[in-house]
Amino acid sequence: MARFGKVLVGIYVEIKRSDGRIHQAMVTSLHEDNDSVTVEWIENGDTKGKEIDLESIFALNPDVAPEEELQSPEAAQPPSNLPKTSRVPKTKRVTAIPKPDHPARENRAAAVGTTRARPSQTSQSEPPPPAICSQTGQNQTLIQQQNARRKSNCVKEVEKLQEKREKRRLQQQELREKRAQEVDVNLPNYEIMCMIRDFRSSLDYRPLTSNDLIEEHRICVCVRARPLNKKELSVKDLDVITIPSKDVVMVHEPKQKVDLTRYLENQTFRFDYAFDENSTNEMVYRFTAQPLVETIFERGMATCFAYGQTGSGKTHTMGGDFSGKNQDCSKGIYALSARDVFLMLKKPCYKKLDLQVYATFFEIYSGKVFDLLNRKAKLRVLEDGKQQVQVVGLQEREVKVTEDVLKLIEMGNSCRTSGQTSANAHSSRSHAVFQIILRRRGKMHGKFSLIDLAGNERGADTSSADRQTRLEGAEINKSLLALKECIRALGRNKPHTPFRASKLTQVLRDSFIGENSRTCMIATISPGMASCENTLNTLRYANRVKEFGISPSDIPFSQSGGGRSDMSPTCEDGVKDLAADPLTAADARQAGHVTQLEVLEAQWGVGSSPQRDDLKLLCEQNEEEVSPQLFSFHEAVSQLVEMEEQVLEDHRAVFQESIRCLEEEKVLLEMTEEVDYDVESYATQLEQILDQKIDILTELRDKVKSFRSALQEEEQASKQITPKRPRAL
Repeated sequence: MARFGKVLVGIYVEIKRSDGRIHQAMVTSLHEDNDSVTVEWIENGDTKGKEIDLESIFALNPDVAPEEELQSPEAAQPPSNLPKTSRVPKTKRVTAIPKPDHPARENRAAAVGTTRARPSQTSQSEPPPPAICSQTGQNQTLIQQQNARRKSNCVKEVEKLQEKREKRRLQQQELREKRAQEVDVNLPNYEIMCMIRDFRSSLDYRPLTSNDLIEEHRICVCVRARPLNKKELSVKDLDVITIPSKDVVMVHEPKQKVDLTRYLENQTFRFDYAFDENSTNEMVYRFTAQPLVETIFERGMATCFAYGQTGSGKTHTMGGDFSGKNQDCSKGIYALSARDVFLMLKKPCYKKLDLQVYATFFEIYSGKVFDLLNRKAKLRVLEDGKQQVQVVGLQEREVKVTEDVLKLIEMGNSCRTSGQTSANAHSSRSHAVFQIILRRRGKMHGKFSLIDLAGNERGADTSSADRQTRLEGAEINKSLLALKECIRALGRNKPHTPFRASKLTQVLRDSFIGENSRTCMIATISPGMASCENTLNTLRYANRVKEFGISPSDIPFSQSGGGRSDMSPTCEDGVKDLAADPLTAADARQAGHVTQLEVLEAQWGVGSSPQRDDLKLLCEQNEEEVSPQLFSFHEAVSQLVEMEEQVLEDHRAVFQESIRCLEEEKVLLEMTEEVDYDVESYATQLEQILDQKIDILTELRDKVKSFRSALQEEEQASKQITPKRPRAL
């Protein structure tokens, strides 16, 4: 055991790992048969170990090397015929401590705390005789050969792993070079494209097919991604959307580190259904709107929404395929739903009910309702004594066959309001609502509402310099938030639904109440990298409607692809779990916290009304997205819209009254043409007419002044908006 020097079981020594790292480990056993020791250490909570030969131990730990070493019998017989008197004298072991190649290792060895002078320093002061040097060199050669023969199995395995690793690196390098030759490196986002392609290669695709079962949902939320359009292809935009399975959508969001290294953040969402770019309108309809058709025959209310960024495919999904500027209305969800309604009418169980089918088509623009089947006549939305919402003057057209429905759709689409946004030159600025109504003996039996919502990017235009754009954006923003909360209230059977917060939800009130109400939302997304932010906003909105959860196990990584460990080092895994909403404002009040809205309310001293209460509830439920300044802006806009309607109504009344006064003045003037007319009577009547005109004009003028003040308040409120970004999921 003398050759082990001071190496004992239980002491700590410095060891060198296969990757070059040097750290301490505890000696657990000594092996005399092959002059090696077993060491163990703890790494990341796990105990690890390896077998190391004595030479490596002594090289890093000179303080545990033996003081002197007698030459072994094998080493004592020199290959040359030297006299026996030339035996090597007792000296410190020189071969055990080779001179380190790197100065850092010297520092590390010195840091162990040894005070013994190195043998190399001793040999420099007294150089040995030439014969002894020759004998020492031969002994070193013999010892190295013995060490090579007695390598442990652990060392051999490490060497094999190193060889495999080098081969794998060479193969990956060759694969990258081959891919670089295949792809046009002039692409503006070539690096991102390669990372997305590498990630997709690790997935096991299981897309939705027509053979999959249709599940029953009271609230169904699905996502549809369109292919890249001609404009996106012309600028070489990248497709950053991946739909690996029937209910999972992944967005590869490009990011950049501080050191300008680009990487991907792969955000994952889960919904009831996910339709990729190969899905047709018929397939989308089969899983979304078709299950709702039977609801209206069972005296229920069904609603289907298309939501998303302008240009993402909402109107294509609801209205039908486009061929240039021409739209084939027969392939949209409007027409497919009408077709199935007429097919259901022919079934024996429904034929005996003697149902009539009617259709309405109207749009909601900037808080106002217009009839698209009656030359865009402006309509009023009122609540009757039974708290039923009535759209006064809305025309219902009876339809007998599907072709009648197609004609109405074409008529309404031709006069729908549109405009330009940053996302699309022809943006839908209004919510289009097409309703199929079943009536039995004049009474409503069921109603199917199909809504093509305005582009959601317009909701961000609340700080625009143009008032009309601000009002459009505010109304779209408010209506989309109200729609989300109404659907959530329907799914959770909440006692109160904030339908009065927007004109859209007010008109659709009967679709959000009752046990026999069902809703479907189709979120349409654009695949281009330029639309990544709007796409993420759409997916977050759709996720909050039904609050799906997802875990990394829901992502179908292929078994053969090697998973994420084989990904490019610049492609970071950003798979995020979707959690439920945080503490709501109502919970905060119960916990004793004062919300920002309550502070704002105390400052402004605003009164209460059903509309304002619903708007306040809506903003409290979305405190993450609605700042107090944005709430005050919405409140100013709501007040502005109400005052506008009141001023217009009063102006019409004044106009009618002015006509009546003119008739009275005309009669009065005709009276003065008589020779002996009563001057006293003339003066009295004229004074009365003028007083009436002054009173009504003064009242109207005061209201107009208040209206102008409201306009200024709206403009001031819009300048104070500090919008909150939606929280990351």
